[in-house]
Amino acid sequence: MAAPDLLPGRRPLPAGTHAEIAPHATTIVTLSCIDGVVMAGDRRATMGNLIASRDIEKVHEADPYSLIGIAGTAGIGIELIRLFQVELEHYEKIEGAMLSLDGKANRLAAMIRGNLGAAMQGLVAIPIFAGYDLDAKDPAKVGRIFSFDVAGGVYEETGYDAIGSGSLFAKSALKKRFRPGLTTTEAVRFAIEALYDAADDDTATGGPDVIRRIFPVVMTATAEGTHRLPDTETGTIAEEIIAARHENPGG
Repeated sequence: MAAPDLLPGRRPLPAGTHAEIAPHATTIVTLSCIDGVVMAGDRRATMGNLIASRDIEKVHEADPYSLIGIAGTAGIGIELIRLFQVELEHYEKIEGAMLSLDGKANRLAAMIRGNLGAAMQGLVAIPIFAGYDLDAKDPAKVGRIFSFDVAGGVYEETGYDAIGSGSLFAKSALKKRFRPGLTTTEAVRFAIEALYDAADDDTATGGPDVIRRIFPVVMTATAEGTHRLPDTETGTIAEEIIAARHENPGG
């Protein structure tokens, strides 16, 4: 039975702001490379000055060729990701073809706009979307990145972007390292380095936890589809970065 009243944008909300009642996800970075895109997220969620979770996963596959990461109110963001995944799968089954990458970004923008009422009361969740463009004419531009604002505005980014409380520091790190034509291996390392730099200055961003063996979630989207790097590989890169920072703390 259809129940449109249960969709996020149609739920009645009590008056006032409620930002303090739910955990918040933080920093996500993404950058393009010669094979497609890389997206990485730290694992920390916070409630005020408390760590609500040390191993939350904020980066997910949207469909076989695209990735989505969320920052802001964690519960709203995770629900947004699941609904987006279902919508893309539903469209493909009905139409017999995938939406274009621009079409996927525009659909996600409409879903964000549907959450505007909750966002105005402090329950803000903003995603970042990136993917491999199967329709790209230029092989050098197969990896595309889209950012959004709280009102559903969608903007295509060039090269790299970051969202969340540590995004200012992460983007500053990527600004110094990014160049067109990065290999996937280089992009993965730069993404983890950017998260390390964000965690160095932002208390809401979690750095690599070598004691508990909790490392950033890193995913790629290329012509072969999406892929999540195993924690052993991500952990090795993170430990190399930590070792290098012993010699040069500023990176």
